[in-house]
Amino acid sequence: MIRAIALSKTYGRGEAATKALREVDLEIGRGEMVSIMGPSGCGKTTLLQLLAGIDRMSGGEVWFGDRPLHKLDDKELSRVRLERMGFIFQAYHLVPVLTAAENVALPLIARGLTRQEADRRAVEALKQVGLETKARRYPYELSGGQNQRVAIARAVAGEPDVIWADEPTGALDSDTSEQVIGLLRMLNRHLNTTIVIVTHDPRVAEQTDRTIAMHNGRILDHGDRAARNGPADPAAGLAREVSSR
Repeated sequence: MIRAIALSKTYGRGEAATKALREVDLEIGRGEMVSIMGPSGCGKTTLLQLLAGIDRMSGGEVWFGDRPLHKLDDKELSRVRLERMGFIFQAYHLVPVLTAAENVALPLIARGLTRQEADRRAVEALKQVGLETKARRYPYELSGGQNQRVAIARAVAGEPDVIWADEPTGALDSDTSEQVIGLLRMLNRHLNTTIVIVTHDPRVAEQTDRTIAMHNGRILDHGDRAARNGPADPAAGLAREVSSR
């Protein structure tokens, strides 16, 4: 589904140039849940941003299905991200003056859905993450874990092919982190959504099908493609559990 060929990224020029990514080759299959790990500054976030078409590469190719992201202009890339991708970040990036439901509905309206349909999908997505009773709350009225679940609902409401998550548990405590990763695993298993997570936490990586290890802009290990069993399927009762917290 996602394929990188000799992917490179260099910041700056001349003696000040920094090679953040060095001719990386990578494939991620449909329905995989993959983590990317490595020391700070190794190129994890740069790789995610290039694969998602957020940043422009210095060299190489990125294929998203049959779409060559490296050949698309900014408008085309924005459309692919809006229609086929979901994003979850450590800082949530929720609009503070909008309710949880409005934050989830916003990108759906940008895609051209009617307000009624966008609201319906937003409520359904919040229900999936156990927050249907918090739909009219504002971000400042919610806990960090609840705000992250709103961000997850926003990412999945558009039924994306892939969700990109950059340190989604970095600002959360261990119990809440486990709930968030459990929700992502549930979505991966039941919706077959491809999920790519940049993380520094080995406990998060253990929940994924394989871990890609990076160092100094290169991939050292592509991980074992044989899916790990991880914890028991969190679908049963997980939404009920997290909604009570």
